[in-house]
This record gives sequence, structure tokens and C-alpha cells, in this order.
Amino acid sequence: MQKVILNNGVEMPILGFGVYLIEDANECEQSVYDALMAGYRLIDTAAAYLNEEAVGRAIKRSGVPREEIFITTKVWIQDAGYENTKKAFAKSLEKLQVDYLDLFLIHQPFGDVYGSWRAMEELYREGKIRAIGVSNFKMDRLVDLMDHNEVIPAVNQIETHPFTQQIESAKFMKENNVQIESWGPFAQGKNNIFQNEVLVSIAEKYNKSVSQVILRWLTQREVIVIPKTVRKERIIENLNIFDFELSQEDMETITTLDTKKNLIFDHNDPESVRMIGTRKYDI
Repeated sequence: MQKVILNNGVEMPILGFGVYLIEDANECEQSVYDALMAGYRLIDTAAAYLNEEAVGRAIKRSGVPREEIFITTKVWIQDAGYENTKKAFAKSLEKLQVDYLDLFLIHQPFGDVYGSWRAMEELYREGKIRAIGVSNFKMDRLVDLMDHNEVIPAVNQIETHPFTQQIESAKFMKENNVQIESWGPFAQGKNNIFQNEVLVSIAEKYNKSVSQVILRWLTQREVIVIPKTVRKERIIENLNIFDFELSQEDMETITTLDTKKNLIFDHNDPESVRMIGTRKYDI
């Protein structure tokens, strides 16, 4: 598996398995187990996904040594702040049945992110987390966090797919040694992405699926990606993207699909921010 080196020297697989919206516990456990058996070594979850326990069971059931698996989870807004984040971290460890995390992220840029970051910095220094980062941070919020704290986020996980390519954000993060990670690589099926003429044409050229082309396009951009699927054949398919390489011409052709706007969630929309900021989970 190809890996990237984070700003603290930790290696992270460039392709992993995400479990967002896999709400059925048995289905989640089986999917993560299938992914590990197929060869995935990066598993991405979050407290707000309500499936950390299922992920933990799958990891234990797989028999894959803990040190070979890169586990990411996230702290939700309701647990923002110093003390709450410490408690949320402990709860995530318990559910995942592990004694450390590879990557712990602030899930949303709302609430007391500074308090959360101070707690995460302490946990990082204590060796309980190998790397800390953020999710859904626009570049102004990222700079604000970087400039007023000691530890620079290792990762920023943001909406990134052919219709929202984050080209300028990716450039900025690379210049500031923050690794970009994509969530929603398939745009959650929006804009008929799997039937898009440009992507279908390129997929046919390489005798690959549209999904494989999208994942290869992202990894060639050095973007970490965590596709989600519950179908075993798709789990295997999504992993098999390193036996071909998109030409520079095809990479540039895909660039023409960029709308330069968020398609799935707009963090600049006040009503959306209020909605997500007040969303509570039984976690």
C-alpha cells in the first residue's frame, strides 16, 4: 500500500476504508472485516457515525496486528472543549477496544475547537495519539488554528471529489505541511457522477470503473482517500487502483469538472452551520 508521510514523520496509507452512514452494526462490522481481509490498513470512523463499537469488533475479529492498522476517529461538536474532548477520547478508545489512536480529528470547525485542540495536543505528547488533525476546516480557520497553537494539524479531511477538487486548498496545505484527505470522493452519487461522460470515457480507456478512476485521480494528486461501500466486490475493486496510472492529459481533463463549490455541505452557509452545530448524538 502506498503511504504518505505526515508532518511529524508518521506514515499513513493513502487509501483507506470509510464507514460514514454504515449505521447497521452488523453490516458495519462485516464491511470493515472484509476491508481488512482485502488488505486495507486505514480505517476511518467517528463518534458521530455511531459505529465505533462495530469497527472495534471487526478489527479484533480480523486478527490483523494492531500496529499494522491505522485507525482514525473524530470528536463531535457536542464534545468540543478541553474536558469534554478528553472524555470523548477515552470513550472512543473503549468502543474501539484499543489503547491508542493513530489519528484523532476535530470533526467540525465549530464550538470550542481551541479547548479541544489543547486536549489533543496533551494526548499527543503523552503518546496516546500518533497524530492529530482536523476535518472540514476552511483555509482561514486552519491558519487561525495553526498560528495560535504549538502543534500544526497533520491532516485536514475535507470534501474532495471531481466536482469539488479543492485545488487551491490542496496547494495551500502542501505549502504549510498539512496533509489533505478526501471525504466523499464519489460525491455521494450526486450529479450522476458514475454516469459522467468524461469519467466514463476515461474509465473505458483504462478498462477500469469510474470509481477506480476517481480514486486513482485523487491518489495521484497525493490526496488520502477513504471510500465507503458495503459490497465486498466493491471493497476489493476500490483497492485495486495501483496497477495503472492516469496520463497528465487525463488528469487535466478531469480538472474541467471542478465547480469550485462544495456540493455536499456548505460550511459557509449560516443555516447549515446552525443545523449541524446543534445536532446531538447519543455518543
